[in-house]
Amino acid sequence: MAAIQKRKNTYLISVSGGYDTNGRQIRHTMTYKPEPNMTAKQIEKEVQRQAVLFEEQCAKGLVMNGKVKLADFAEEWFKHKKNELRPKTYARYKTMMPRINAALGHMRIDRIQPQHLLSFYENLAEGGIRQDTKYKCTLDLKKYLKENKLSRAELSRRAGIAPSSIAPVVQGRNCTLATAQKIAKGLNMPMQDIFTPVDISKPLSSKTVLHHHRLLSSIFNTAVEWGALLSNPCDRTKPPRVEKKEPKYLDEIQAAALLDLLENEDTEYRTMIRLLLFTGLRRGELLGLEWRDVNFENSTLQVCRSSLYLPDKGIFEDETKNETSNRIIKLSQSAIADLRAYKVWQTELRLKMGDRWVNTNRIFTTAEGQPLHPDRLTSWFSKFVKAHSDVLPPISIHSLRHTNATLQIAGGVPLTTVAKRLGHADTVTTSKIYAHAIKSADEAAAETLENLLTPNKNRNAG
Repeated sequence: MAAIQKRKNTYLISVSGGYDTNGRQIRHTMTYKPEPNMTAKQIEKEVQRQAVLFEEQCAKGLVMNGKVKLADFAEEWFKHKKNELRPKTYARYKTMMPRINAALGHMRIDRIQPQHLLSFYENLAEGGIRQDTKYKCTLDLKKYLKENKLSRAELSRRAGIAPSSIAPVVQGRNCTLATAQKIAKGLNMPMQDIFTPVDISKPLSSKTVLHHHRLLSSIFNTAVEWGALLSNPCDRTKPPRVEKKEPKYLDEIQAAALLDLLENEDTEYRTMIRLLLFTGLRRGELLGLEWRDVNFENSTLQVCRSSLYLPDKGIFEDETKNETSNRIIKLSQSAIADLRAYKVWQTELRLKMGDRWVNTNRIFTTAEGQPLHPDRLTSWFSKFVKAHSDVLPPISIHSLRHTNATLQIAGGVPLTTVAKRLGHADTVTTSKIYAHAIKSADEAAAETLENLLTPNKNRNAG
């Protein structure tokens, strides 16, 4: 039950919050100050009402005092935010907490000041402190499994991880410490004998440091809402400056070269890459497409879901990035033709597979009809680009989205249309990302006007 104590013109209301790990009682407090024109009876009634409300908030875990450590408060914050945050966001935030707890977790949240945060950000930007160091397998795992007649499924069972987590390691890609430890345990080998850390001294990027700032700010904002803090220390801290990088993209000549090179590739990957280039879809949006999303008659495509992957969830379906990402876009004749041809190819594959085919209705799948792992497409495209480095610059799968947008702007497509097709919330987002393309289009417009308005001058100059 709430305790009420009168202090001159205010009332201190306190509620027991149980006991901490050291056996000390936790008390939540709030101060109520009556309005000047209230009568004694009104004040007494309102104080009792405030006490009941405060006690209910404490019982629901909505109030904590500032004496709690950041690590403990953050743990409570994650419990309440798990159903609010997107799975990818929640997982990314979780990976940041070891660094935050190592530096600030032991401190009471009411004692964390801007200078503590600034020191933390500076430390993050230095090399040698990464806690997300990746590990590379020095053993030829593919060869080892074959020689020892050990299937990936069996290694998956022994290691206690999904086969999809083992596949990248077999392909020679880096993995997390946890995955490396489990695979080593599954092989009954010392981890240090078959795995080596990669880029252990590489500093975190300024963008990653900014993400830590945003997470802390969100946690402290909740502390203010719950009455544990009067203000958010992040509001008094200048966030790390992120160096603006121009997105990588292909010009029209390089894009045409890419399309030519794709003619010699397998149907499934050729179709996926071409569709990304023609639509500007995100990778997850592409892999989340189902045949019901395609209207062949009207040549339109509905984008309404994403297919994503997390180690603890596997491949899962999620909503699009934001509300405006849920959209319907018009497809070009080439894109529609690609999808028609691909559907015929997939139908033939499904007939060959027979009972082994799993009907998920996804457009892009594995050979058995299962949802395609997002990294599988990324890995293929990376190898494809490297194989054609004499023609293509070093780009990522997301560069195809940037290429789509840049070519639209260069072609004179209104910015509002470009933003709508990309699924941006507004043209401000589009203009920030593609300022380079807008500047080039503006220069081209000036040159066009010059030619139109002063034709004689230009002819004489020639």
